[in-house]
Amino acid sequence: MIHQVISDVTARIRERSVARRQAFLARIRRQAEQGKTRAALACGNLAHAVAACSSDEKGRILDMTRANVGIVTAYNDMLSAHQPYQGYPDQIKAVLAELGHSAQVAGGVPAMCDGVTQGQPGMDMSLFSRDLIAQATALSLSHNTFDATLLLGICDKIAPGQIMGALSHAHLPTAFVPAGPMASGISNDEKVKVRQKYAAGEVGRDALLEMECGAYHAAGTCTFYGTANTNQLVFEAMGLMLPGSAFVHPHSELRRALTAEAARRISAMIPGSPAYRPLSEVLDERSLVNGLVALLASGGSTNHSIHMVALARAAGLVLTWDDISDLSGVVPLLVRMYPNGPADVNAFEQAGGVPGLMRRLAQEGLIHMDATPVFGEMQDYLSRPALVDGQLVWQPVGESGDASVLSPSGSVFQATGGTKLLAGNLGRAVVKVSAVAPEYRVIEAPARVFSSQHAVEAAYKAGDLNQDAVIVVRHNGPAANGMPELHKLMPVLGNLQKAGYKVALVTDGRLSGASGKIPAAIHVTPEALHGGAIGLLADGDLLRVDAVNGSLDCLTDLSGRTQAEIDLTLEQEGWGRELFSVMRRAVSSAECGATIFD
Repeated sequence: MIHQVISDVTARIRERSVARRQAFLARIRRQAEQGKTRAALACGNLAHAVAACSSDEKGRILDMTRANVGIVTAYNDMLSAHQPYQGYPDQIKAVLAELGHSAQVAGGVPAMCDGVTQGQPGMDMSLFSRDLIAQATALSLSHNTFDATLLLGICDKIAPGQIMGALSHAHLPTAFVPAGPMASGISNDEKVKVRQKYAAGEVGRDALLEMECGAYHAAGTCTFYGTANTNQLVFEAMGLMLPGSAFVHPHSELRRALTAEAARRISAMIPGSPAYRPLSEVLDERSLVNGLVALLASGGSTNHSIHMVALARAAGLVLTWDDISDLSGVVPLLVRMYPNGPADVNAFEQAGGVPGLMRRLAQEGLIHMDATPVFGEMQDYLSRPALVDGQLVWQPVGESGDASVLSPSGSVFQATGGTKLLAGNLGRAVVKVSAVAPEYRVIEAPARVFSSQHAVEAAYKAGDLNQDAVIVVRHNGPAANGMPELHKLMPVLGNLQKAGYKVALVTDGRLSGASGKIPAAIHVTPEALHGGAIGLLADGDLLRVDAVNGSLDCLTDLSGRTQAEIDLTLEQEGWGRELFSVMRRAVSSAECGATIFD
């Protein structure tokens, strides 16, 4: 029996989305009714599509009874999460050739890493890259020579952007093919200690660099539970990839077997086949809610309070922060991964991984077991893949293998989910509370107001922040400067908290999954540039951040004040940022997905 609140929220999404969803499905139906689009191409079109192929490949692609799978890849050899994708297209093509089918790399999408661009100008383009990737994915598929789609992408904006773009071709069966995390490096506790010591001036750059290279040291995703790994967990819970495939190591035989299986199975689902299952049937309000429940139960990245809204809209669904908050009120925290706990994603995989979490959610009646995944049935997503005598099989997942990472039956780490909505006279915001100790969840203190994370860091180093304070960082919303992640704040604020000060953060910027132990009201909307009350604040104003009751207020009278003016030229130009001015002008609020698409 499904939990009543889960059922109610799902029904609410479905009802408010009727007109938008019907328009989406009608558009996809028109595309599907055109039949095998490759067959409708003119001879010249087809000749261009196969010009670079071998004679065998040409024969398979030009045979309209065969499947031709479009691959949209985020491969580059700089970023650890995407480097493993280099050989995937060749492997997929070889597997399909054995079956008489074909695959082509339809296109590549940009893949930038927030870990590289943290605190750098490139971070101001990071969020916008999601919508750019959506456009690039749609453009890649626009040749209309494909019968199914495989998406090779993992990290922060990349996977959400790919699914948004693929939804423009949702008449095609579509699946993600993940690559998995790198092996564990140094402990997360050690990582935090060194960063805080560096922020405090206790260790030098050489020690910091040595630690960072020990943490990020091989191919695969970073092992902490940030946005990249949240993508993988949430999309598996939504049924957008093979069961149990999210966190298998990149270079294992099991990973190769899973990649081959995804290719084989998607090629059997093409339009006109008995197993035809288009993306439009997979991504609906039930799969959306399943993903949200898994997000909350795992304490996943706050970036998904933006991405899930945007990808829902791309599927004709209207999701709100209130929906997420209501779900969070009944979904318990069942997973502890850094920054919610010391363990990393590899420990989570060993404890049962996504199938183990899905089993617990199913036990509690918190997921829609009647949802339609891309492969099989939802019951299959309670099973883990394994190689037995060289054959790929799925076995039902058992009880948690580590009760400190994945809660066993009958227990929870926290009664409610990891994300909460805040609302008050400063607007609406999101706070991640899963790693915040109860004694820090309500902070009332004077404001210290800044316009950049760099200014906060400078004030800390000058000794100007040794006080109880709510640090306000404004003019960092999507329209102002692309809503960069403000990770340079975390070591600073962590040190202040450790020194005994009451400290919180209020910002119209982002923090992804790394807000950690600091109560951080992020994604504040309206943002300062659009007249939000955050733009009226001054040093000394008494602020209250209440992550227990869900309020965000200034207790000082703000009447008669005017918006602070700031010159954003240096944050909007140079390093390519000027090319994104059209996005800054068109972008919606964070609460509406921070997207340029209607």
